[in-house]
Amino acid sequence: MITAAMNAVTEHAPRASVLVVDDEPTIGEVLARYLERAGYRTRVASDGPRALALSAAHPPDLVVLDIMLPGIDGLEVMRRLHEPTGAPRARVILLTARGREAERIVGLRRGADDYVVKPFSPGELVARVEAVLRRSAATATVDELEHGPRPAIEFDGLRIEPATRRVQAGEREVALTAREFDLLAFLARNRGQVFSRDRLMELVWQLPDYTDSSTVTVHIRRLRAKIEPDPERPRFIQTVWGVGYRFEP
Repeated sequence: MITAAMNAVTEHAPRASVLVVDDEPTIGEVLARYLERAGYRTRVASDGPRALALSAAHPPDLVVLDIMLPGIDGLEVMRRLHEPTGAPRARVILLTARGREAERIVGLRRGADDYVVKPFSPGELVARVEAVLRRSAATATVDELEHGPRPAIEFDGLRIEPATRRVQAGEREVALTAREFDLLAFLARNRGQVFSRDRLMELVWQLPDYTDSSTVTVHIRRLRAKIEPDPERPRFIQTVWGVGYRFEP
């Protein structure tokens, strides 16, 4: 039943839109052509300002974003894309040069959903786009089909709204990146359970084989700074020393 319903939703859903941002015109054109053949609506930008302008005018579902851009680099573009605008936040796949592992780690810590190392095949990139969008859509679709739209989660002044991806702490609306929201919502839905950093990388980031799980620590620290009344003495996101983290309602 669920599979059939999901197939029906997919058949009648509008095509996802992808923004490709790369300062090499050939790469942008080739990727756009492959993505269009795969059924995506595609736009191309060659620099940061153009990418931000296109995103504002036509919010994409996903951005394929080269880190090494002139003027405004890819990481800064991603930061601005994740600023709250009222529209759903776009997923981001970073394009990075071989040997620049530090950039990939920084990108994941700042909210990227995946990365592809240059040089790469256009077919691989299309597969990564499909995987990221499928993970994003499947989680929401299956849950709504089984249980209906998820209600807001509320604990002691903290309100998490899965349907609109908004978070409120007391009277203050909190601006979270897409990954910060995913992590907070996951922990809150599984309140009381302890998850290791590796397990969170697998379940939230969907990266079971990623070896540097310190990005989880960075995201936890940022979440505490944004939602906790006293980040040094966290009320909601607690550390279980030697094991991992849990959300304590």
